Amino acid sequence: MKNKIIALSMLLLLSACGAEQSSDAQSSANLEEQKNYNWRIVTTWPKNLPGLGRAPEAFADMVELMSNGRMKITVYGAGEIVPALGVFDAVSLGTVEMGHGAAYYWKGKVPVAQFFTAVPFGLNAQEMNGWLHHGGGLALWEELYAKYNLVPMAGGNTGVQMAGWYNKEINSLADIKGMKMRIPGLGGEVFERAGGIAVNLPGGEIFTSLQTGVIDATEWVGPYNDLTFGLYQAAKYYYYPGWQEPGPTLEFIVNKEALEPLPADLKEIIRVAARAVNEDMLAEYTARNHVALRELVDVQKVELRKLPDDVLAELYKISEEIIAEIPGDDPLAQRIYTSYINYRDGVIPYHDISERAYINARADQLDTP
Repeated sequence: MKNKIIALSMLLLLSACGAEQSSDAQSSANLEEQKNYNWRIVTTWPKNLPGLGRAPEAFADMVELMSNGRMKITVYGAGEIVPALGVFDAVSLGTVEMGHGAAYYWKGKVPVAQFFTAVPFGLNAQEMNGWLHHGGGLALWEELYAKYNLVPMAGGNTGVQMAGWYNKEINSLADIKGMKMRIPGLGGEVFERAGGIAVNLPGGEIFTSLQTGVIDATEWVGPYNDLTFGLYQAAKYYYYPGWQEPGPTLEFIVNKEALEPLPADLKEIIRVAARAVNEDMLAEYTARNHVALRELVDVQKVELRKLPDDVLAELYKISEEIIAEIPGDDPLAQRIYTSYINYRDGVIPYHDISERAYINARADQLDTP
């Protein structure tokens, strides 16, 4: 009987300890869920630049609202904490928790990252979203950035951009020889191999550089942002199509060590807010670009020009050569390249009979008297 009493006492004691530990764990979880977080996000854009610069502001507002104020994110424009092109390192090192920019700005550090912004003659915005979110692209992007202590998320898309602003006409590839143009990423590499001089400048330095002759030409985004920057005051000719950036994807990057300890709901709020901003930006540019183009052409008397077909053909040939060289002997880079090219080659035949076929059919009907 004595042994039974002792055993029963031990059982009750262990049960009490277990309940206490369970209660402590629950209390700790509750405290974590109630904790407030104050983060900072740095961007490569001037503060509150329409479209690009307002995207991180919209993201921060969504996160605060969806978290019921538990997470507040303060947005800093280019140069306020770090230089425009210092965003990657600042987030990687944990100087700040988040950044917003474009992966091709880091090509000197991570060359294959350019596939996650824009590939000349590559995927458009709709196709990029398909590849990233349903074609395996995002998983590869996450794997690529993991060694830099970063978690990437798609953070916006402007749609097909313009080929840029030039101070002289482009009638052949010879007109590009020796020309200094602000053109980042793979497009810049193609431009250089075609005989030009590619210059990588952040957005805030473009107008002055073009106006003072530091550069002879520039691509920026498209009518919506180009009108805001007043680029029509610094160059005469406005060329299309944007062969160099057919579907430029922006990125949110999150410091992995800052992200991992967050409660599950806050992690999901960040992911959902980034996805919402990514989709909304494309809708905004679709709505704004055509209005801004009419302003540029009808009011500001900009000379809108199409790049000659033979120039585009040469740029395409050079592009295919360069993008095939990017992976080198790096196995992960090879997998990224293969995934991207396979997706591109697979989606083109479908879009030939869907998107392009419809747009051509609509154009034919609208042009019919």
